[in-house]
Amino acid sequence: MVDKESKSLSKQLKRYAQVGGVVGKLATQLAGQKYLGVKLDKDKHAAEIRSALGGIKGPLMKVAQLSATIPDLLPDEYSKELMHLQSNAPPMGWLFVKRRMATELSPNWQKNFILFDKKATRAASLGQVHKAILQDNQIVACKLQYPDMASAVSADLSQLKMIFSIYQSYNKAIKTGEVYKEITERLKEELDYEREIKLMTVFRNIFNKTNFVHVPDTYNKLSSKRLLTMSWLEGDPILNYKNAKKEVRNVLAKNMFYAWYKPFYEYGVIHGDPHLGNYSIQNDHSINLYDFGCMRIFDGKFIQGVIDLYFALQKNDNAKAVFAYEQWGFKDITKAKLSVLNKWANFLYSPLMHDKVQKIQESDSGVYGAQVASEVHRELKKLGGIKPPKEFVFMDRAAVGLGSVFMHLRAEVNWYKIFHNLIENFNQKKLMERQQKALKLARL
Repeated sequence: MVDKESKSLSKQLKRYAQVGGVVGKLATQLAGQKYLGVKLDKDKHAAEIRSALGGIKGPLMKVAQLSATIPDLLPDEYSKELMHLQSNAPPMGWLFVKRRMATELSPNWQKNFILFDKKATRAASLGQVHKAILQDNQIVACKLQYPDMASAVSADLSQLKMIFSIYQSYNKAIKTGEVYKEITERLKEELDYEREIKLMTVFRNIFNKTNFVHVPDTYNKLSSKRLLTMSWLEGDPILNYKNAKKEVRNVLAKNMFYAWYKPFYEYGVIHGDPHLGNYSIQNDHSINLYDFGCMRIFDGKFIQGVIDLYFALQKNDNAKAVFAYEQWGFKDITKAKLSVLNKWANFLYSPLMHDKVQKIQESDSGVYGAQVASEVHRELKKLGGIKPPKEFVFMDRAAVGLGSVFMHLRAEVNWYKIFHNLIENFNQKKLMERQQKALKLARL
């Protein structure tokens, strides 16, 4: 059977034309500002870019989300607007839904359901979610991938280099080559919902003996590469708890920390997309985790490097810090670059350094780490820039994303104890054994 949505030259060319207008406008207007002195209303322009990307959907929109969370990759005006694309994309209509469901299941697909909501519950960059009720009264979420995403990946990724090069042409602090590779690999994986089902199995196995994290069950017979049917988990947005009692906010912070870092330190796996649409809170303050397409699987030596760097900073051991960065994949670390990298690392690790109850950072305003990131950015620029290894991208993104959540909650907990509980029995060999066993069980 021929896959009507397989990557094709004609579809890629159509996508080039569609996306090229958006990217070309960004390039032309920014270049006009730089070389011709044309005054550019960045706020207005950024809003236009957001609107255009939201309308065309797809990988470029996903890239926009990622770019908005990596400090200083794009100007602030653009990052702020592009953040809205994470969970506020306009949905596709009912005609698309009927066609997709018929293609992925059968023309009489509706016989599987007592009820299927015509209106999407949530629409994001690569797909949208519909609530439905099965014949056995089970409530499910059906995630439908937008049409022609395979062609869109090829077209959009070629445009991504242009987006990065526009800003990097006059801002060379962060060299984006490895960032591009990482985003490319993760995006291609994220289009495969059958792979996502396997990753959900990995996470269910990780948390099968805990009660503070919930992963949806999947319905394989009602799923495919472009349709994912899973159990519906009821929960409220975490920002609904911003003004809850202090004890509640602290429990939520602890549960969120474990939800992300138990898989990382025990299995070398991290959920790479910690934005607000990818989790919700149950009445007992446990966490519902969603959207497992963007996962990062790490080698044990990378995790070892993360732990080694912590102790290197704690003991002010520069030689051990250099070795840790090299384990991560950083290269050509001069004394000056080490100092700058340590400034960022000290910021990220600082809440973990002292055995006491404290906030994630003293300031309750602004984006988590924004001021430190800006300082690091300026200093790297003076030193000729640095090329972050691709493994670093989603690890850093998770730390910054979760830090912002902890700031919103105004949480005050003993981060030191939580962290040490996770790493006290760390063994690189055992981590790799657990990881391989979990991946084998999920047939990954």
